[in-house]
Parts: sequence; structure tokens; C-alpha cells
Amino acid sequence: MLRRHKESASASDSTFYQLRADCAHNVPDTKFKIKIGKTLSVRKWHAAFTHHGSLHIASVLNRIQSGGVHPAIRGEVWEFLLGCFDPESTFDDRDHIRQARRIQYARWKEQCKHMDPHVGSGKIITAPIITEDGVPINDPLVLLEATAADQQPGSTTTTSNADESSSSSSSSANHRLTDKHTIEWKLTLHQIGLDVLRTDRSMLFYEKKENLSKLWDILAVYAWIDKEVGYCQGMSDLCSPMIVLLNDEADAFWCFERLMRRLRGNFRCTQQSVGVENQLQHLASIIQVLDPKLHDHLERLGGGDYLFAFRMFMVLFRRELSFGDSLYLWEMMWALEYDPDMFSTYEESGPATDRSAQGYKPRVKSTRQFGKYERANMKSATNGVDGPVPISVFLVASVLKENSQKLLQEARGLDDIIRILNNVNGNLDAKKACAGALKLHAKYLRKMQGKKA
Repeated sequence: MLRRHKESASASDSTFYQLRADCAHNVPDTKFKIKIGKTLSVRKWHAAFTHHGSLHIASVLNRIQSGGVHPAIRGEVWEFLLGCFDPESTFDDRDHIRQARRIQYARWKEQCKHMDPHVGSGKIITAPIITEDGVPINDPLVLLEATAADQQPGSTTTTSNADESSSSSSSSANHRLTDKHTIEWKLTLHQIGLDVLRTDRSMLFYEKKENLSKLWDILAVYAWIDKEVGYCQGMSDLCSPMIVLLNDEADAFWCFERLMRRLRGNFRCTQQSVGVENQLQHLASIIQVLDPKLHDHLERLGGGDYLFAFRMFMVLFRRELSFGDSLYLWEMMWALEYDPDMFSTYEESGPATDRSAQGYKPRVKSTRQFGKYERANMKSATNGVDGPVPISVFLVASVLKENSQKLLQEARGLDDIIRILNNVNGNLDAKKACAGALKLHAKYLRKMQGKKA
């Protein structure tokens, strides 16, 4: 059934995502405001469901694209935007799916706990527990006592406990491990812990030890089930909002898992290539077409690989925006890219895989059920233009275009490029950036169609 929420039209986004008093002056101001008639409200959200529970997704997408989502319902709206549920499903369908997923997550977590009992213990590993050749480290571990009420952001309270270290590898504590996947997973656990301690620590939410440990547990479980990618730095920034928005740990995990379907390719790195390289190449091609003067200038300065945009892609502008504004940007992106077949595609391909499933044939739906960006890509595809790239590429392109003159006039090297783009931090307008991305996308499609005509 629908969860009922109280709604205040005058409430600001900062009411829902409160900051520590000692950090309030060190983070960007939130520009997102709840606007009557534009923001998807609690009332409009509930009204979008039929008696049996199917969702009129077209009206929801229009609202989100106009003014974002009211923070009181953001978590449950995101479950649809990320493909956790089919908009045509009923209340009973979703209850069944939710319970099945919670059971599956509990099983995976129990597997991880069997391999390392710190999973689910409320504590966070911050030092290695195994060597690279599989030998358990029996020295006392450094553990976060996740009672962070009096800590400064980034600081830790640690304990050394030989008893705990001796039990950290369960019954095989004194035996060398040989399974490569298990060794790799154990090697990542302390890195996850260190990253968790650095994630959104300006927020009051993470003053509670259970929220820190929940974030660590979810990332540890995901690192285990995604055998190809595992855990990489930046994932904690992507997972943190799920913890904040969804009370149930399993529900937050599945939202994060769905987000990673879109982004895991960015984290897939080899000795020959960086995972995000495809998007950087798309970005270079787009700027070359839309602003060749800027592209040539960046190439002359040694920035033709566009690696200076790496962070924007990896954590989806989390560092350039306040917490609330980054959520606002994400939901607008997802609404613009929305594909109503996403749920079926994901169910077909299984967990911890990429977005598309080989051989899956989508159902025919009204184009109104697709996001605006996705509709434009569908239309252009029929005209022979190459298939779509993520809207995030056009968002980064819009940031570069917005700063084009500054880059041309002031940048004399890579350091200048990075400095100019770092000045975007806290000044980026999420709605304006999305509007700019759509304009660039339309212009790019027209130019590409002209070339192929």
C-alpha cells in the first residue's frame, strides 16, 4: 500500500537534510525549493496511482521534469525512476517483489557475515584484515566505533581488540585463503570503511552509528555480488542518498544496485582503459561538434582526453552541488531518461549487470511514458542518428559550454582548466544545467542528422 506522508508546501529542502552546525558554512547552499504546482507533491503522487496500484508514470515524469520531487516521497519515487518496480505493477505485486528482494539481500549479507563477522556487527573495518596473497592479518584491527556524535568530519574513533581480530576470519582465521574472489573482497573492506568515514559527514544523519554501519554493510555486500567490478572509490557517494531516503537497508541496497546498472561501466577499469573512457570520448565528440574552438583549445593544453571531467561522471556532480541539489539533479536526469521497460530489462538480466539485456524485446508503449530525453533519442534513431549517450554527458558538456569563454580566455594549462571547473562547485544550478543539456542534445542531433543527410 501507499505510505502516507505529511506535506508542507513551504518547507525547504534543508529541513529534510539537516547539516551539523559546525559544517553549515562549509557546504554549498541548496538552491532547490519546493514549488506549489511544479514540484511533484505528496498529494499528486498519491493521485497518480489507480485503485489497484498501477502508476500513471507520464504525469509523474512531467512533474519531476518541471520541479523535482518533494523530499517526503523522494525514496519511493526513486524506486520507480531507477527501475525497482514496473509502473504497471499493482500494490500486491510490489509487496511480493519487495519481500523477495529483502530475503535475497539477507541471504547475501549472511554469506558475507560468514566470511567476515564484522558485516552486520555495527562496526566498520578501517585497516586491512588480509594480505594480497590471502594470509589473514592477526594484529589487532582498527575499527570504527560508529558512535560519531562528537567527531569532526573525517575523524575516527578507533579501538584495538585482539579478540575481535582473531575472529575476523571466522574458523579460517589462521589459514591462508586461496579463492581469488574472496581475497579481493576482503582486501576492499577497509577501503570501503575509510570511504564511508569521508562520505557526507557534514550531515546530522551520519551522526547515528547505525547509519554509518548500514552504508558500510550495503557496499560490502554489493562488492561481493558484483564479481566483475566489486567496490571502487566513489560508490559511497552514490549509495549514501539511498540510505538517507529509504529506512529499510534492503530497499536502499536494491535502489543502489539499480543505480549501478546505469553506472557500473564507469567503474570497470583495466590496465589498458579507464571505465569512464567511453563517456569521456562521447564528451570530446560533442564539444568538437558544438564548440570546435573550445575543443581545439583544450587539446592544445593537453586536455583533449577530457580527464578533467572524470569526477563529474563518477559521482554525478555530488561534489559540485549541495546534498539536496544533487538529489534534485539526479531525479530530473532519471525522469528525462526514463524508459518504462527498464524494470523488465533489469529482471531479465539479473543483479549486478549492465543496463541492457541481450535478446530482450521491449513491450510497445505510448511514447508519453518515456522521458523527454529518451523520446528525443527514439525519434532521432528512426532518422538514422547513432544511438543515445547518457544525459550526464550532455550535462558535463553544458558546464563546459557555460564556461567556454572563461576557459578560452584564462586557461593556459591543465591546472587552469581544473581551477575554472572547480569554481563551479556550489554555483551549479541543477535545473538550468538540465535545460542546457537538453538544448545541447537537440542541437547535437540536428547537426549529426545534417551530416548524414
